[in-house]
Amino acid sequence: MKILQLIPELDAGGAERTTIDVAQAIAASGGEALVASLGGRLEEELAAVGGELIRLDMKSKNPLTIVANSRRLADIVRERGVDIIHARSRVPAWSGLEAARRTGIAFVTTYHGTYNARSGLKRFYNSVMARGDAVIANSHFIADHVRAEHGAVLARKRKDLSHLHVIPRGVDFSRLDPARTDPLQVEGLRAVWLEGRQAPVILLPGRLTGWKGQMLAVDAVALLASRMSGPPPVLVCAGDAQGRDNYVEQLRGRAAESGVALVLPGHLSDMATAYMAADIVITPSTDPEAFGRTLAEAMAMERPVIAAAHGGALEILADSATGWLFAPGSAAELAARIKMVLELDTAEKKMRGHLARQRVIAHYSREALQGSTLRVYRELLDYRP
Repeated sequence: MKILQLIPELDAGGAERTTIDVAQAIAASGGEALVASLGGRLEEELAAVGGELIRLDMKSKNPLTIVANSRRLADIVRERGVDIIHARSRVPAWSGLEAARRTGIAFVTTYHGTYNARSGLKRFYNSVMARGDAVIANSHFIADHVRAEHGAVLARKRKDLSHLHVIPRGVDFSRLDPARTDPLQVEGLRAVWLEGRQAPVILLPGRLTGWKGQMLAVDAVALLASRMSGPPPVLVCAGDAQGRDNYVEQLRGRAAESGVALVLPGHLSDMATAYMAADIVITPSTDPEAFGRTLAEAMAMERPVIAAAHGGALEILADSATGWLFAPGSAAELAARIKMVLELDTAEKKMRGHLARQRVIAHYSREALQGSTLRVYRELLDYRP
């Protein structure tokens, strides 16, 4: 198989990580794994797993660039004998769809988010992600969203193959394994975050943007100051700001006004150590997460997890023994959950952590993601209209 994946950049994120995982599977199966992208910090990982970067500006929303990219992608398909184009974001998907039509090859999309639509024009723009010969949703929540938003588009697809597939994101258990972390590195990172304080650490991993719930987390930790006998937690919001400087300043201001110890370490490459340095990992997103990669990763590291009760988190935490849910947007309920978890005894935390890792291993392995995606590719290649 020669597969050309399309993604705007190769920086941190669930879609980017999945691009690398699928490239690895393609190369391991004897195929060619091509990725058209601006590139980013994951370029070396792509090369290490056997993938090849084709540097193109797949991020620009300029219509002229999108048209030019469609022509360039069509040339690449012909020159390299590409079998399938697989788009993972809307802008490159429009270029990829046109390139696939020009060359007569199969087109696959992965629907990585809810892509909210407030107008008919925006819904049409989003609909490119439902126009694949195969459409992959990364959770049942997203599959339902695709059906609700783009049912008419799906209905126009061919009837002899099921083309909407649910393939959850996968966790790399070799990279995320509590037994493989260095206790000295964990304690060192924890010491950096605490700066001499004797307090619990609450970790919120995710890019710094409003809907990820950092403000809500600050409000929840502020409420704990009057509810706990010991020192209130230190809140660590780990992730890129991606140019949102105003939001970062607002977040710092909110924390200072509330008396919350806030740490903003930016992007962390060693997330295994970061998870282990936390007492609790939270995903308080105010909008539903399509899947919830950091939630699954923290569970794989056997950390106590608390998540907003919507979106993909409801699937990952379907077994309440492996974590805790709270009403989306409720700082009071999030604070209550944090307090409850901090007061659990060590034995119960350890038992729940073990169950959480086993659940992720059973349902969200990287190998399952890779195998399911390769099956979709093979089904398309075997299909003869």
